[in-house]
Amino acid sequence: MKNPQGAYRLLLPALVISFILISVAEVWLLTLVGGWIGLGWTLLILVAEAFLGAWLLRREGRKSWSALAKAYEAGRTPTGHLADAALVLAGGIMLILPGFFTDIIGLVFLLPFTRPLARKALGWVVARQMSRAGLDLGSALPKNAPGVVPGEVVEDRAPKSPTQADRDVISGEIE
Repeated sequence: MKNPQGAYRLLLPALVISFILISVAEVWLLTLVGGWIGLGWTLLILVAEAFLGAWLLRREGRKSWSALAKAYEAGRTPTGHLADAALVLAGGIMLILPGFFTDIIGLVFLLPFTRPLARKALGWVVARQMSRAGLDLGSALPKNAPGVVPGEVVEDRAPKSPTQADRDVISGEIE
């Protein structure tokens, strides 16, 4: 059995390294673009992207929240709506932060026609991580947890002829 706690122990260092690498890449790209089109234009683009991000976050956030509330009122499980709300929030934050790489990812998360692709990618990543951790997607129990007996359900479709015991139960003549 795999140790899922070992994977979670590596999560924090992996996130720290990812944030550092993304920050370095953002500074490199900002320097490159700033040298190419000038500091003024680069700052203007960053400010415009921040305003666009705030506006999109507000607009798409309202839509996501409304769809989530309607799903709850209708008694449906709002899994897709929850994912949309999370993507809208993450995308808005990424667009408000300065940088071009995060802005591209933020736009993919925020725009209504690209968000379904991001939701599918997010679902694939979550399903892959769950299967790596030994979790069955149909249950919350690990596949080889104590007390879990592996097996499968097989339906017998052949008609049975009633036995004498069955006939006794049906007729009420049980001894």
